[in-house]
Amino acid sequence: MSKIAHPHDRFLKILLSDPERAASLLRERIPVEMSEWLSDELPELVGGSFVDQELQEYLTDRLFRVKTVHGQEAYLYVLIDHKSCPDRFVAWQLLRYMVRALEQWERENPQWKRLPAIVPLVVYHGADTWRIPNDFLALVDAPTGWRPYLLDFQFSLFDLGHVEDRQLSKQPYLRAWLLAAKYATRDGKQLEIKDFLVEVLSEVPTEDFMIIMRYVVETYRRYDEKDVREIIRRVRPEEEEKMMSQFAQSVIENTNPKWAQMVRQEGRQEGRQEGRQEGRQEGRQEGEQIGEQRGEQKGEAKVLTRLLQRRFGTVPDWASEKIAKADLSSLEEWSLRIFDAQSLDDVFSDKT
Repeated sequence: MSKIAHPHDRFLKILLSDPERAASLLRERIPVEMSEWLSDELPELVGGSFVDQELQEYLTDRLFRVKTVHGQEAYLYVLIDHKSCPDRFVAWQLLRYMVRALEQWERENPQWKRLPAIVPLVVYHGADTWRIPNDFLALVDAPTGWRPYLLDFQFSLFDLGHVEDRQLSKQPYLRAWLLAAKYATRDGKQLEIKDFLVEVLSEVPTEDFMIIMRYVVETYRRYDEKDVREIIRRVRPEEEEKMMSQFAQSVIENTNPKWAQMVRQEGRQEGRQEGRQEGRQEGRQEGEQIGEQRGEQKGEAKVLTRLLQRRFGTVPDWASEKIAKADLSSLEEWSLRIFDAQSLDDVFSDKT
């Protein structure tokens, strides 16, 4: 699955790979009678995905291990639907994926006496209104009198389109991510929320800002080069040229070739200067390419390091050295592995 063709999957996995963001989203969006029984411990992300391979273009999932106030282990399963229209079979998909999660748990706990609770949450940010029932039995064709004897469950729904922008989250750092996701599928409203997007982006760290803006460039069809420059200039003016150059090289060429050509013409001046200094003996054209590539590699390396710190804590010297020497392709591949890796070794493994 192409990481450029399906930016929703990458963005939403990054969003939920941070324990604090995940904790805020889960506590705010699962039923209060459940959230009030959760302990103060941050949720632990369980690696892997349970979604059918053919649906991974449209669905992103995350499984979290949590503790109750009484010390019981439970699981919260988040299925994010980024199709344009709601899927009427989502309850069937949830059942299969939760069973797969429990089968994985059983393999790890062969001497079990009782199964852990698993609570499903569906997050939807498609453009069409969600009108699908949130119970499994709505899919079952059976007499009404049979219902007490049939398998059933309900899932919580977080439909971003039905939540007012300022109410998406109580936490400013989470609100910015959810706002970006909400309007990625609402082309007609993107220009209208630009000022508010600037407001919420001003409340997030620089690393988050760069990730969110990359997603905006990949998915906001109504934003052109001028709009993106304006947002960056209003929030992080010192990052403008570096970010625009990175977007042109690694993102925009895959989504908006005309814009890429325009931005690269402006960004090449900086590349030429560094290229002339460090690649003079290799010729002018090659020197320019060296300058552009080095700037992009440094930006990707910084993002990768930050993600590793959030996922695994302190990054050891051997990993930092490996990142510093890596080419752009390797850096991007390692960034994607973070989401399902159980250790640093999994991220940097040479195994395919």
